[in-house]
Amino acid sequence: MKVIPGRQLKNTRAEARTFLLRAWTLFGIAVGISAILVGRLFQLQVLEYEFYETRSEHNRIEVQPVAAGRGLIFDRHGGLLVENRSVSSLEIVEERTISVAETINAVSGLIEIQESEIEAFHRRLARKRRPYQSVPFKLRLSEEEAAVIRVNGHLLPGVRVSSVAARHYPLGEVVSHAVGSVRRITVDDLNRLDRSQYAATRYVGRRGIEAFYEPVLHGDVGYRRVEVDVRGRVIRQLELSAPVKGDDLRLHLDSRLQILAYNALGDRRGAVVAIEPGSGGILAMVSRPSYNPNLFVSGMTVQEYRSLNNSRDLPLFNRAVQGQYAPGSTFKPIVGLAAVSKGVTSWDETIVDQGWFKLPGQQRIFRDWSWTPEDAGGQGIVDLRRAIYRSSNVYFYDLATRLKVDALSGFASQFGLGSDTALDVYEAVDGILPNREWKYEVRGEDWYTGDTVNMGIGQGYLLVTPLQLATVASVFATRGQWKRPRMLFSRDDPTVNSMQSLPPPISGPSQKDWELMISAMEEVVHRGDRGMGGNGTAWSYIGRDIAYRMAGKSGTAQVVGINQDAQYDEAELNEYERKHAWFIAFAPSDDPVIALAVLVENGGGGSSVAAPIAREILDAYLLPKIASNR
Repeated sequence: MKVIPGRQLKNTRAEARTFLLRAWTLFGIAVGISAILVGRLFQLQVLEYEFYETRSEHNRIEVQPVAAGRGLIFDRHGGLLVENRSVSSLEIVEERTISVAETINAVSGLIEIQESEIEAFHRRLARKRRPYQSVPFKLRLSEEEAAVIRVNGHLLPGVRVSSVAARHYPLGEVVSHAVGSVRRITVDDLNRLDRSQYAATRYVGRRGIEAFYEPVLHGDVGYRRVEVDVRGRVIRQLELSAPVKGDDLRLHLDSRLQILAYNALGDRRGAVVAIEPGSGGILAMVSRPSYNPNLFVSGMTVQEYRSLNNSRDLPLFNRAVQGQYAPGSTFKPIVGLAAVSKGVTSWDETIVDQGWFKLPGQQRIFRDWSWTPEDAGGQGIVDLRRAIYRSSNVYFYDLATRLKVDALSGFASQFGLGSDTALDVYEAVDGILPNREWKYEVRGEDWYTGDTVNMGIGQGYLLVTPLQLATVASVFATRGQWKRPRMLFSRDDPTVNSMQSLPPPISGPSQKDWELMISAMEEVVHRGDRGMGGNGTAWSYIGRDIAYRMAGKSGTAQVVGINQDAQYDEAELNEYERKHAWFIAFAPSDDPVIALAVLVENGGGGSSVAAPIAREILDAYLLPKIASNR
């Protein structure tokens, strides 16, 4: 190796300077980083301490809602109408499953799962929720199904069986239209409900009493503070604010009478509403066909719901409060009272009922129910009393034209027609009480005298609900001193009773007028053995052996028009075009304890079809009372 003279192999000073520079650079970086860390630590520990302490606590501590027990519903005698039952529900925790699809397949291999249940589960799964929160899969398990799932639980990670309180209706379809039902909460429901109150609730009242008194029945939600791990699983409970159970309700409803009225209608479409005149309490409210409200709790298939929703007989439709029908001859006592109270006629004034009526200068014939093409029929010499118990159409054609529509409509409104007078009946409709203003506003037409003629016998534009006609019967029972119909008898909080309000008494008729009209309505039922044309219209059907005094009025409401020269022939019409059968009544007529209205949709004659149903219901309610007082 050859060394060049004068050249230094290693510059120690340069290396030292370089090393020193690098060391100071690294030291500066370290100091800077340390300063940043200290500053950040100062910010977190001093400046933002409270914020991050709260956030940390929130990650560790959760506040979870606790559902309140829903209030129970009882009938007037303390019988249970609606209860809460502990049922088994199958739930899936997505985070604990290997695969949701595989889990569903495994469960389906053990118990029967409907396709609709799978679809509903996926919809629930897609909603926003907390980690490790269970999602309901099958809402109601039988004891056998729950046992199968529990036995095979080791093969089903993420699947569990939990016990939940579910609504149950012991009388099923018998009371569904009266007490209503609950349904699962939907997105639309959440938009109108207080989310904090319904955070732990799956169901909400959707019909009837369940819907009307939803705030009372629901109660107040509770909360618990729990400690959770990083995956959201509960470690321990720290604090509990107990929920407040919903109030129990006691209704005027008599479950025994409700069952009897339901059975009395049989398989026919129709409705029955019974009222206690002294209190306005609704003793029975039946609409047929009906539906089983338990299906909306336990769940039903799409096909089952479609069969209910698309049925021509409308089982989901509450005919008792939503159905609007022409009242037919049940309206005649109102027309008669209006006329005598306004001096248009008197109890002694008579006309000749020749079987038909014509307006001056017109050719159209308005016929009596006894009219036939071969024989005009007619009731002969008729006064108001006879016109009631024989139901003379001609008499009331004439009376209505003299009374005029304004006077008639104004008087009828005092009975609650044309408005919802019930205090707490869900979805009750107003019906239609027509007058000049109504027709012009709704149809853009003037009122004609022919309209008044039809209204005089409860036809034309006049429409009522069975609840409204039961109210009319109740008003007659109290001689015009009436109370608004109501379902609620009492609740835990008595302040609700303050909602009862008294409508003004019927103005116009004297006490004598009331008693004479009620006497005429008694003869509808009790006047018999007088020969053809002399008996009350309902006597031969229900009045021969009756053990108490009943006041009633039948009605037959025409559904389709009939040509002038044609006679009504039920056999030529399809079922849904036949006349509606009505009967209103109250008893005992001197001291009434029950008033009712019976509708048989497309049933035919009021006296022959609806009156026997009314008699059966009244017998069941009154005869035990009569026997106990002997």
